[in-house]
Amino acid sequence: MIQGSSNVRWWGAIGEDFGNLTTGFVISDQKLNKTYKNDSFVVNLMKNVTWDQIRVIAVWDIPTASNFGHVVLKNPGNGSEDSESLPPVPPVGGGNLSTWVYEQPTMFENCKELSPNYRVRWTLREDEDVIDIGLEAATQIMNYMAFGWANPNSSSKLMVGADVTVTGFTEEGMPFADDYYIKDYSECMIDKDGGVQGVCPDTMFEGSDPVGLVNNTKLVYGHRKDGVSFIRYQRPLKSVDKKYDLPVNHTDNMTVIWASGLIKPPDTLRPYYLPQNHGGTYGHLILNVSDHVNDCLGPLDAEDKEDQDLVIADAKEPLIVSTGLALHYPNPPNPSKVIYINKKETPVLRVERGVPVKFSIQAGHDVAFYVTSDPLGGNATLRNMSETIYFGGPEAEGVQASPTELVWAPDRNTPDQVYYQSIYTQKMGWKVQVVDGARGEKKSGYLAIGFGSGMVNSYAYVVWIDDDGQGHVKTYWIDGKDASSIHPTNENLTYVRCKSENGIITLEFTRPLNPSCSRDERPECGNIIDPTTPLRVIWAMGARWSGDNLSERNMHSITSSRPVRVLLMRGSAEAEEDLQPVLAVHGFMMFLAWGILLPGGILAARYLKHVKGDGWYQIHVYLQYSGLAIVLLGFLFAVAELRGFYFSSLHVKFGITAIFLACAQPVNAYLRPKKPPNGDGVSSKRLFWEYIHVIVGRCAIVAGIAALFSGMKHLGERYDGENVRGLNWALIIWFLIGALTVLYFEYCEKKRRRDRSFGRSNWVLGNGEEDIDLLSPSRATAEKESRLSDRMEVQLEPLSR
Repeated sequence: MIQGSSNVRWWGAIGEDFGNLTTGFVISDQKLNKTYKNDSFVVNLMKNVTWDQIRVIAVWDIPTASNFGHVVLKNPGNGSEDSESLPPVPPVGGGNLSTWVYEQPTMFENCKELSPNYRVRWTLREDEDVIDIGLEAATQIMNYMAFGWANPNSSSKLMVGADVTVTGFTEEGMPFADDYYIKDYSECMIDKDGGVQGVCPDTMFEGSDPVGLVNNTKLVYGHRKDGVSFIRYQRPLKSVDKKYDLPVNHTDNMTVIWASGLIKPPDTLRPYYLPQNHGGTYGHLILNVSDHVNDCLGPLDAEDKEDQDLVIADAKEPLIVSTGLALHYPNPPNPSKVIYINKKETPVLRVERGVPVKFSIQAGHDVAFYVTSDPLGGNATLRNMSETIYFGGPEAEGVQASPTELVWAPDRNTPDQVYYQSIYTQKMGWKVQVVDGARGEKKSGYLAIGFGSGMVNSYAYVVWIDDDGQGHVKTYWIDGKDASSIHPTNENLTYVRCKSENGIITLEFTRPLNPSCSRDERPECGNIIDPTTPLRVIWAMGARWSGDNLSERNMHSITSSRPVRVLLMRGSAEAEEDLQPVLAVHGFMMFLAWGILLPGGILAARYLKHVKGDGWYQIHVYLQYSGLAIVLLGFLFAVAELRGFYFSSLHVKFGITAIFLACAQPVNAYLRPKKPPNGDGVSSKRLFWEYIHVIVGRCAIVAGIAALFSGMKHLGERYDGENVRGLNWALIIWFLIGALTVLYFEYCEKKRRRDRSFGRSNWVLGNGEEDIDLLSPSRATAEKESRLSDRMEVQLEPLSR
């Protein structure tokens, strides 16, 4: 109970739904106006109230229509009407009354405090051979709560081999509770052999659970209120799953373990909610579930009581008003459908006096949006209450296909706190904070800068100012795009200064260029800065930050669109252009040259000489010059767009080498020694030239292919895209096909020479250079035979007719 509440009363209603609770009535003269902890009450009904008028008893705050908890009463004589799955407790009121109190899902016989912010509750049902367990913790919404039994054979590593239930809330806000088995101290993963390691669901070890023989945990109930998560589940004392579940002997002292920490949402590879770490919130104890325990005094109190995000109105961007399911409404009871602003469920809306706020109302024709002084909304005059309407009304309704756009400018007469609601239904909205510009409307709760081309695989420095005005700076290593991928680091920062003036956050720090440690020891050891190369810097801002318990609420609301290149030696900075299209054109031109044209010209000179005429020579020359022209154009295109190049890159080194060798070939061809007259032997100069020409050409091809692969690697490091990896594999497959083609042509060439050596090819007259093969060992033999005899006879057709 909140101390100082002026009108909190015992409340009666005929039903526990939203409509009946809000139209209930006071049943006792007693007021609840202080803080209570584990207290007992004797409540006397008012003289005009009888038990047959009451179906629900609640603790109710009248001004804000807030429900602080309730129980349901039922007459057993009503048969199965509104039957409950939970058993009743003894009747209330004394005497011969036959009205029973039915337990709510949050009521248990026992409660044990595991830590100041973590509790376990349980009710043992020996007749059904099951135990009901409730986990309650003041924790972030994207944190898990785990509880289970340790393996009795474990002595030191209690968590290994343990049978636990992991509970929490999905990204949509729905509760879950599943059976997990701890095989190792690590996040759940699948090794190369297909084995499952770490903290994984039982169903992941078995592959499937079609009949529920492995996952034996049954979710009963779950909710999250005021920053406190509560999950109730049921599990058998003796499970049919002997492999991953441990039997619970309810009469023995057994070791139980518990933990809480960040949880990773499902993805395409692992469609499960997987615990990341316990963040220091874990432990074990000896527990006998048959003992009666109740050491939980009073409700849990979370520091952050609101799950809703803060939306700060901007004069430039309209606020999208829509509706959706009520998952974490901050002031229950509430209707099933509530107002969303910018896709966030009933956030606190902050506006500035004198700054126009544009609303795009798309909540449906049955929701008329308005800003009022009444915390309940729903047209206060219908409740005989007075209210002041500051904006909106019956005309403020619309749908997504035809939204209604209205502008509101709070003025100096607007109170510091008002409410956005619907005229037709109570309690669909929440608070509006109205601030003055002089009081410092915070456009950002934190500022973060990072070293890297993008958020993933970057080193981040975050500065924020807490509620006491104290500045904080922390460092992180980011390897993903969710809260669980932000890992705190311990960089050696000195001369750290941070301040906030008029909403402007300033951060200064000093750090070494090269940390004196190995990245294998700590991730931050890889954060090396080379002052001679441009340093890529990104930034982000958001509404709030917390040094501990990072969650989705710490995510940014505005980011840099592209990295900024900071030239440390020059003391200048410039926005990095998106060069992906430029590099894509450059890469395609180089692939066309080094992957198709230039290799094609070499293949023509190698394997087409036996064709009649000099067609092979024409193909060779045209392909080589075409490929060389495209190489030079691609090179000049890249240099012009990149404004120069740096020889420090491996790609540039391979590329320059390949271009130099390719340009040497036309010069080599111009200096080619003349062919000797017919009948003369090949000169040593001609032979030497032919070897040089072949070796330089093939080296150019090898360097060009190496440049292609190193270029793809460079592109992947710069943009980290799936398309780059796909192109890499396509390039590998292309050159493998080319290698197989060369092997096939080489086989055919050797077969042709072998057939010619037996005289089968003498029937065809080819050109004069048909038999020239620089690398063929038979060339010397052919020349020797031609010198043995100057007289040659060729039989053109058979003599016998």
